[in-house]
Amino acid sequence: MFAYMMIGTNDREKAVAFYDALMPELGLKRFMDFAHITFYGKSLEQPFLGVCTPLDRNDASIGNGSMIALAAGDPETVDRVYHKALELGAECEGKPGVRPAGFYCAYFRDLDGNKFNVCCPALKK
Repeated sequence: MFAYMMIGTNDREKAVAFYDALMPELGLKRFMDFAHITFYGKSLEQPFLGVCTPLDRNDASIGNGSMIALAAGDPETVDRVYHKALELGAECEGKPGVRPAGFYCAYFRDLDGNKFNVCCPALKK
């Protein structure tokens, strides 16, 4: 459904270091760089994430009620990504666990305050 999502940063160097360390936990990598934007994913043919300084040169800000969900293959990956994000300086917005909608997920805010969810379908035992 989505081609890509963009988030803004006010400290590109710090944000790129954060995502360079976090995205490999999901099997993703930095695959394209320009002066004001870095893309993470696998290719232009699959959904990807862009991290940028705003083109209009105004400060980047977070959206209230906005969130990006990152797909993980299993609960262990959810846990690993969540803990790696916190290790890199992200803030907890919800510890890993099964949610009522049938997802196993965890929530965090990146260094700029953007909200993320890393999730997978809850496994039935």
